[in-house]
Amino acid sequence: MGQAPSSSSSCSSCRALSATAAVDSHAREGPAADHRDLTAALPDECVASVFALLGSDDRNSCSLVCRRWHLVDAKSRQRLALAARSEISPSLPPLLRRFSAVSVLSLKCSRKRVSLGDDALALVAASLPSLKKLKLKGCVDVSDDGLLAFSLRRPLALEKVSLIACGFGARGIVSLLRNCPSLRDLTLKRLRKLDAQSTPLSIDAYYDGDDDNEAKNANASKKEKKQVNFQLERLCIKDMHNARLFIPLLCSSKPLKSLVVCRSSGNWDRVLENLRFRGGGATSISEIQMENVQIGDPGLTAIAGSCPDLDTLFLSRVTDCFDEGLSAIASSCKKLRKLHIDAWTRFGGRTIGEEGIAALAAKSLRLQELVLMGVPITAPSLGLLASNCPCLERVALCNTDSVGDREMEAIAAKFGAVKKLCIKNCPITGRGIEAVVAGCASLVKLKVKRCRGIGQESVSHLRARRGGLVISVDAGSLVFDGADGGGGGAGSENEGGGDEEERRRRRGRRRDNAGDNRGGGPAGARTNATHVICSSRSALLLRSKFGSRNASRA
Repeated sequence: MGQAPSSSSSCSSCRALSATAAVDSHAREGPAADHRDLTAALPDECVASVFALLGSDDRNSCSLVCRRWHLVDAKSRQRLALAARSEISPSLPPLLRRFSAVSVLSLKCSRKRVSLGDDALALVAASLPSLKKLKLKGCVDVSDDGLLAFSLRRPLALEKVSLIACGFGARGIVSLLRNCPSLRDLTLKRLRKLDAQSTPLSIDAYYDGDDDNEAKNANASKKEKKQVNFQLERLCIKDMHNARLFIPLLCSSKPLKSLVVCRSSGNWDRVLENLRFRGGGATSISEIQMENVQIGDPGLTAIAGSCPDLDTLFLSRVTDCFDEGLSAIASSCKKLRKLHIDAWTRFGGRTIGEEGIAALAAKSLRLQELVLMGVPITAPSLGLLASNCPCLERVALCNTDSVGDREMEAIAAKFGAVKKLCIKNCPITGRGIEAVVAGCASLVKLKVKRCRGIGQESVSHLRARRGGLVISVDAGSLVFDGADGGGGGAGSENEGGGDEEERRRRRGRRRDNAGDNRGGGPAGARTNATHVICSSRSALLLRSKFGSRNASRA
């Protein structure tokens, strides 16, 4: 549970009043003033501003100190998070009456437990007139009727709704869209009933709770079609498995500006093509994020044709996007400023290459941020980007063998405006890093991760040369030392979550011990050290395997 902070003026008046009250009371009563409540002179606004700086546990404890603090906490609390189990149903009405000023409500329940029902959700809408954000997670016992009852209360201030792993389908979601005029942000995640129903999310469909009377619903739909004030600006879809359900919703969402789709199966090329042809031409979408979905060049071409105002495009783990699709984006989306591409090839298949990068460099003149992961890019393509994109300030090149010292020298020679540069898992050496530090005059931050040819020693003198430059080097090397009991020390180091500096010292001591044993140590002293270059999640798996192997050998 959290709350919004008060203004700085109230805090300053808080300090002034507290200081004055303390001085006056000490001057009048001397030592006896230590037993008085000095906060009594503070106005409620100042006490509320102090409560806003506390964590949820401390704030809950402070609210029980006295009646005044209890009342101030109730009036000033903006965020409320509840375990939405059915056991709290009797306590919910007085709880909502106490915190009637709450604007952000989160109801979470484990799917293994019985959650709050439809009546509780209707009570939320009636008790919280200032509600702006609502999150329901794991509320499997809330049905379409509950969401319909909630939306019919017409919460005028409701702007953001997140529905995660709940038990309702299309009818409840459509009623929410129709009856909440201020709704701007909608997140749908793991709604299995919606997937199973296969009912498209059509804003023109009218549901009044009577599914049997289809003729009445159809007539009402015709009458009220023009009365729907649909203002959805952001739609986030995660872990859904029927892409075609969202075609009517996307086509009718004229004010939509941001579309986020993650780990959702289905043919999204067809969805985007329908957005282009059935949506009436150009849309107002300025941001699209596609992560681990089925999308290829037809989908990118549809985006290029329907989103001329596209500003941000994230493509992560897409397998079927090639040069043709990227060229279409570059040709039509002249306002593109941020582009992230994580090209995930299957079995050595083709991916975006030099042709797509050249088209991007030639036509995306406003580009400011470029992230390429798994995209083979060479010095000539980097030269084109530097020549045609003068506003390019943030560049990240990751997971490609084509980026070496030659490409780093090209960046140093031509990227005069770049301020932040990230190189990850590329075969570069200290020579390339030195060239970048010496050549990029505007560079303020350099980040190098999992590059085997780079270590802390190779860049230590560069920090002294450019004091204002922040250089972050992470070689990604983990040492599993057999002399430490089969890797037990490394395991406790990560599981304990100690200080980062302490972990560095421990790794340094292990490296020093390994060097002594290899060099001039006793003949009988041996150590079995394995260096692994990998990500953190993979490192945990490998550490456990190497540790168990070393323990068995011992």
